[in-house]
Amino acid sequence: MDEGYIKFKADWQESAPLPAALLQEINEYRQRVYDLGLIGAYDNGIGFGNISQRHPTRPDQFLISGSATGNFTTLTGEHYALVTAVEIDKNELRCQGPIVASSESMSHAVIYQTLPDVQAVIHAHHLGMWQELMHQVPTTDASASYGSPEMAYSIIDLLQTTDLPQSKLFVMEGHEEGIFVFGKNLSDAFHVLYPAYKSIRSNT
Repeated sequence: MDEGYIKFKADWQESAPLPAALLQEINEYRQRVYDLGLIGAYDNGIGFGNISQRHPTRPDQFLISGSATGNFTTLTGEHYALVTAVEIDKNELRCQGPIVASSESMSHAVIYQTLPDVQAVIHAHHLGMWQELMHQVPTTDASASYGSPEMAYSIIDLLQTTDLPQSKLFVMEGHEEGIFVFGKNLSDAFHVLYPAYKSIRSNT
């Protein structure tokens, strides 16, 4: 399992934590997703899942939970990064903060770049949802691995050729358990994820 490993070239500027007020909402929703078990860590200690929010005054940048933070029950300002630039063709990402950005940051970035109205993205893990929704909703290419340019391009293709901009949920076939949702704000994204989760729970 290569889960959690960063595959892009990270230009990380280590800096002080972002202002607490800026992180309040994203941290609240991260906790809600964590409490459902959709962000967390496997038995081997590898974390999974992450959450991001477009910066309120810098629309080309976004806040995201840091690499390997799925291991933590609660997060603080020490656990978030600001992604300032992404170049898919070069497989490069620039970020700043006390921690390097999540290994899935490139996948978050292409959603923000393609859909200017999107303000929040959640990447969750759940085997039952993943299996049930595979090819029933927009699904990325099986050959595209997480955190890679190939995954980024597969997401862009779905955004351009399917109803994904309206349905706001997709499955990552080449990334076991991986599901993405997004929305016009964190509440919107969460309320795309939660009904799908509840539907699977009620059928098991």
